[in-house]
Amino acid sequence: MPLTPEQFVAELDAQNGRALDRIAAATTCGEPDEALTVARLLTLALKNELEATECAAAWLATTPSEPGAVDVKLALARQAGDEAKHYRLIQKRLAELGVDTAKLDPMAQGKSPLLHFLLEVKGTVARVAAGQFTREALAVVRNAEFARFCAAKGDTATAALYDDVIQPDERHHHELGRTLLLQLATTDDAQAAARAASARTLELAEELQELARLKMGVTRAPGC
Repeated sequence: MPLTPEQFVAELDAQNGRALDRIAAATTCGEPDEALTVARLLTLALKNELEATECAAAWLATTPSEPGAVDVKLALARQAGDEAKHYRLIQKRLAELGVDTAKLDPMAQGKSPLLHFLLEVKGTVARVAAGQFTREALAVVRNAEFARFCAAKGDTATAALYDDVIQPDERHHHELGRTLLLQLATTDDAQAAARAASARTLELAEELQELARLKMGVTRAPGC
């Protein structure tokens, strides 16, 4: 017998919270490398924003007609627009920091393993769990640490961009995911699919974060 949607979302929230606490601790582990600048991390953020835009747009086009589909499509449309807006705002901030992004190709190294996974996720409830509910919660955690890093570096403008503009959008996306899961995660199969997709999203995020730290010395990186 399935949990009630409210019980299931509370359970998923608690499970995700434990993983997000580990991720937050890992991203602030140790002192940041001296070569790690706000501009460098913003350049990495461009790829995150572009991938988030692409994922939301791809899911929007392939969400099947079923109960709740309109709400899902509208949530994805809102998210795609917000992520594209974030890309432009970050691009503008980089220009203010003296970085020319005109010839920069954020996707030059190809799609991240996380985007590859997300684009292969099947089923609306699994996508909502992996995308809006989990990935956007991850973005909130990472962006908070990045904003603190910016403030510590004396870059109050970038910190304010994240705290005042980007973070409210990401929280809204996460809450949209919560609302949609309450509508969609009503059966054992739906809850199992959502649980698995959410867990794999966080697993990949932790793996990629550790690789970035070990290979490139990147910590405090923002989300999407």
